[in-house]
Parts: sequence; C-alpha cells; structure tokens
Amino acid sequence: MNAGKKVSGGSEAHQYMVKLAFEAMKVTAVLNQGYHEPEEIFVITKLYPNQFANAEEAVDEALDKLDIEYIDMMLLHHPGDHDVEAYQAMEQAVEEGKICSIGLSNWYVEELTEFLPQVTITPALVQNEIHPYYQENDVIPFIQEKGIVVQGWYPFGGRGHTAELLGDEVISEIAEAHGVTSAQVILRWNLQKGVVVIPGSGNPEHIRENIALFDFELSAEEMKRIAALDKREKHDWY
Repeated sequence: MNAGKKVSGGSEAHQYMVKLAFEAMKVTAVLNQGYHEPEEIFVITKLYPNQFANAEEAVDEALDKLDIEYIDMMLLHHPGDHDVEAYQAMEQAVEEGKICSIGLSNWYVEELTEFLPQVTITPALVQNEIHPYYQENDVIPFIQEKGIVVQGWYPFGGRGHTAELLGDEVISEIAEAHGVTSAQVILRWNLQKGVVVIPGSGNPEHIRENIALFDFELSAEEMKRIAALDKREKHDWY
C-alpha cells in the first residue's frame, strides 16, 4: 500500500489487464505488511483437486476461513477428476453472491478445448506458468482470443531458477539500456504481451520496483530478443 499503487494484467482490454496487474500486486504488498481495509483487497483463492468432489462445501469453508462475505475470484488449481462439477459449483456460488468471478489455473489448449463447452460461465482468467524460458506463445493467444485474461505465475522462473533468469545476458543488457532491473524488464515484457503478472515479495524496495513499469517501453527488437530465449522449459509440473 505504501508503494502507492493498487493491485488484484492501447485497448480497453489491455487497460483492464493492467488494472488487474496492479490489483494483484497491491494484494501481495498489503498482506506482506500485515494490514488492510477489506474494500481495498481483491481476494483470489483456489479449489484443489481433492476438494472438487465436494466443491460447494469447499466454497463455504473458504468463506469461513477467510472470514469474508464474498470471494472476489476463485480458481480451480489444475485439471482433475470432477473438475467440471467443481466449476459448476463455483458457477452456482456466483449466482448466490458468494463469488464474484471464477477462473482456472494450469489449463492449456487441449484442456480448455475439452472443458469450456461443458460450462456456462466463461472463465474470467486463466493463470499459468509464464516466464521468458517458458513463454506459452501458442497458449496465450488461444486464451486471449476467447476474451479471457491470462495471468502468469513464476514470472521470474520459480524456485531454484530466479537467479539464472534475472542474470540472463539478454535480459540484463536490456535492463541496463533502460536503467531498470532485470525483474522490471521481465514484468514489462509480460504486460506488453497482455499478460497480468503476480510477482511476490516481502521486500518493500522490490515491491516498489515491481509496480514501476510504466516509465519505459520495450522496443519490438527487444521483445524479439526475449522471445528468442524460449526453451519451453517448464519449472513446475502443473
């Protein structure tokens, strides 16, 4: 909050994505500082596969544990048995005012192609692993063309890979050219691709860096250089 930006990722759609990006960053900053005003927090939580068979009860349990009247957004964590039924339970919770928006996490082209015709409410968001070494250049446009916001987790490569990614020669050169950090270059790259990012940090300086993304813009050539880094190297199994 003290960083001065609000969080929950051109066109109206891009502006909406950027707003979501700020909302996500604000939540991280506020929770790390240990205080908040309820109306200022955009709460996102998930149902895990072991909850899919009893999703209605899991939604109520989440509300009780979070001690809130409604959840801003709930996602299914990844595909699994009874995922359609679980999503339908979330749809019912939307009708009942328990959830405002619903979405998916770790769903890709094949999974979405099978899943979407079976549900009524189009996911507001799909959250997947996205970083310069795993760019999902086929998945992102597939999702966006359906009017769904794409959100990237592990923007810096994830556990055990962050130092390697932030120290990448290409990214470091681009960062030096703009007078910013490698982390800022990666976040800006995501935003220019229309991807909402959710970096996490408990360091106030890093939090401020993570939202200082609008004083510079990557050129088309710089975007191409980062695109060339794609190794299709996934760092988690989801």
